[in-house]
Amino acid sequence: MEISRRAARATYRAASSSRICRNACVSRLEVELRPLADKYNVIARMRVAAVLCLLALAVPAFAQEPPPKIGPFVIDLHATVPRFPGDLQLAESRNMMLAELPGTGLGVQAGVHIYLFKWRAITFGVGGEVASSRARQTPAEGTQNVRAATEEFRSIAPQLSFNFGSGTGWSYISGGIGQSTWSIVPEGQTPFPSDSERVRTINYGGGARWFAKKHLAFSFDVRFYAIDPGTPYFGFPGSPRTTLLIIGAGVSVK
Repeated sequence: MEISRRAARATYRAASSSRICRNACVSRLEVELRPLADKYNVIARMRVAAVLCLLALAVPAFAQEPPPKIGPFVIDLHATVPRFPGDLQLAESRNMMLAELPGTGLGVQAGVHIYLFKWRAITFGVGGEVASSRARQTPAEGTQNVRAATEEFRSIAPQLSFNFGSGTGWSYISGGIGQSTWSIVPEGQTPFPSDSERVRTINYGGGARWFAKKHLAFSFDVRFYAIDPGTPYFGFPGSPRTTLLIIGAGVSVK
């Protein structure tokens, strides 16, 4: 009986020692793993925060409205610089010397365009343009046999345009067929009939408009005017077929 009691006590002590040892090992393992667990929790929280930030940035992007369409209309007003040609036949058509032709001048250009529809990346528009330019040449003091002269060009024409971009800014190419008058009158000479003759003129070119404000833009235009030959008068040759370059810049309103 005494032996059985001793055996039971020994078994109890062994079990208690084993339990204490196991608890100590578990506690030590928890102490060692706690930094790793904390580090994992920090990384997991950082990942969640990153995902939330991406979602916060993505929501406004999806919420943005598409850019406005081109149009529905625009009005252009430009100051221009015409480059009048120095052509011998042109001078002879007005009984002038080549040195009397004025050359580069100044002018204005105004246009109105309406935009009809869009097909793929192209917005189609129709409208019209009026251009007026003037140059004056005054000979230097002491120059002999060279008269002062005034050169004027006026044009009016419908236009078809092809536009690329959005309502905040777009580029375009355009062209049209109209009429123009081109007068070159030296000082002291009566104007020739060719100075008021209307001749067919094809204009073509391109430019762009940038709307810094909702309805107001800076714009520019580079345009060529292909002018038909003029009619001969008084035994002088008619003005030649000429291409006139006019560069303009100014404002546009829509």
